[in-house]
Amino acid sequence: MSLKKINTVLAAAFILFILWFGSEFILSPATTAPGFGLPSSPSGDGGGFLIIKGIRDVVLALVLGILLVTGHRRALGWALLVEALAAYGDMTTVLAHHGSVATALGVHGLTATLMVVNGLLMMRETRTVAAAPAMPAPQPA
Repeated sequence: MSLKKINTVLAAAFILFILWFGSEFILSPATTAPGFGLPSSPSGDGGGFLIIKGIRDVVLALVLGILLVTGHRRALGWALLVEALAAYGDMTTVLAHHGSVATALGVHGLTATLMVVNGLLMMRETRTVAAAPAMPAPQPA
């Protein structure tokens, strides 16, 4: 399987996963919140922050999806690298608030690291295309 196909499958999997996870936070934040890894769900009006998290995830997935569908593969690689920071931030938040270490590392940390790997592979794929020597234009006789 070519590097381009592997990158496409990985990116599509991230897009679908992030879209699904974000949608779950929007549609049923109270039941989805325990899977985030924090020790307790926000009370009172704090539940709105769960919906904000869901909206953030949906938007992140849509950005990746648009770049994938439109063929902007190098920009997709950069976006994967940058968006991995959100997952690392989620991991750090869970750890800083005495949440589940297993969830912090196994969900957020693993997702972020795989996004970095996919982003770097995408950059490698597009680097070889960008570095290809240009063919000189044929000269008229």
